[in-house]
Amino acid sequence: MNGRNICAIATAPGRGSIGILRISGQSLADLAHSLIGFAPEPRKAHFCAFLGEGGTVLDQGIALYFPAPDSFTGEDVLELQGHGGRIVLESLRERALALGARQARPGEFSERAFLNGKLDLVQAEAIADLIDADSRQAARSAVRTLTGEFSRHIHSLVATLTGARVMLESAIDFSDSDIEVLDPTEVRQALEGILPSLEQLRDRSRQGALLNEGVTVVLGGLPNVGKSSLMNALSGEQTAIVTPIPGTTRDLLSRRIALNGLPLQLIDTAGLRESGDPIEQEGVKRARSAMASADLILLLLDASQFPDCPGELTREEIRIALGPLAEYLADEDERADWLGRLCIVRNKIDLLDLPPALKQSRIEGLALPLVQLSAKTGAGLDLLGKHLQDFVAYAGGEDAFVARARHLEALDEARSQCEAALANLARRAPLELIAEDLRLAQAALDRITGEVTTDDLLGEIFSRFCIGK
Repeated sequence: MNGRNICAIATAPGRGSIGILRISGQSLADLAHSLIGFAPEPRKAHFCAFLGEGGTVLDQGIALYFPAPDSFTGEDVLELQGHGGRIVLESLRERALALGARQARPGEFSERAFLNGKLDLVQAEAIADLIDADSRQAARSAVRTLTGEFSRHIHSLVATLTGARVMLESAIDFSDSDIEVLDPTEVRQALEGILPSLEQLRDRSRQGALLNEGVTVVLGGLPNVGKSSLMNALSGEQTAIVTPIPGTTRDLLSRRIALNGLPLQLIDTAGLRESGDPIEQEGVKRARSAMASADLILLLLDASQFPDCPGELTREEIRIALGPLAEYLADEDERADWLGRLCIVRNKIDLLDLPPALKQSRIEGLALPLVQLSAKTGAGLDLLGKHLQDFVAYAGGEDAFVARARHLEALDEARSQCEAALANLARRAPLELIAEDLRLAQAALDRITGEVTTDDLLGEIFSRFCIGK
């Protein structure tokens, strides 16, 4: 058989009512004769036996055949849908390998669909994002991208850039003649129209990136301030052990949740205190590492220990609350970074009969958000949720496109190059410079859809896919 034929088990490992073996390549009608005993009619379900060497029956089920180019990959595709037992599927896969197919790499079916023009790169990535979606908003965002809505916006911007480039290149070609072929006003208007479109597209993409990647939120503070209770309250499950004994949590506990559609990676940490216990010391070390890389740090305070909040917190009070991590306040750069990611959570307000509130506290004149709540009763959790959404400027993701960091970087580069072109146009720079600005802007957008790409990029993207997809 042709060495290009690939096969993989396309269903998840384990027991199941249905298991699927997927094969893609060339001349699969011949391979089908060996696997099911006949050449299946295209796009028609055939109930039949699946055959091993010598005609032995390995299983029975549904065979589907999609000839090229009208298939997912653009090649011949044969799917055998049988019973979901591991041994049955492995036997079918080994039979396909014996007939000349090879094991598909992760994402290789989707990669072939991209290389054969069935999908662009953004749509291919959206397949993996749809599979990995852990909220309804994330799934809807992935579907919008998979159906080509994001790509259509990119192509529209590229078409406008192409029109402006044609005008510039024509002017360059006729620069030695007396013919006036460039209207600077028309080029400027085109660019001025592109910039707000780029900005709007980036905003929608950023919402999609939040849905796709989520936000890492670390809960920190002294022992017994209610970190584990807050973890349980936000997740809606008894994820962390809660006791009156300080130091119950000694390792990082992680839980992924969706808050109004926004994925959050919650991390509960060990209480921040000096200790001679080597296990607790390691817990504090891991808490420090988690906080250093977090998008947002929720620093919990016991309301009874900080009765004057909200107000002007002294550095010493923050130093007490941070315990062994207070050294970050000594370095001005570290301090600015930490305080910029810090939200004060004044917990246990039920003990003082205080109302929930979302306010501001201050440290040395710097405003810090402060949420008063009770993890035990749930009072104020909605205010904390509002702050989390405001912190990342999450707007709900209802019209978002699923996006990745590389998409945002490309959109930023395209905007920067368009702004440079406008500036060069205003100062009457050589047309070649303006044309180059627009070429770079278009190249950035083309990288999003895969019009311009590299083997390294493709390898990185598709290696993260499921095997069989």
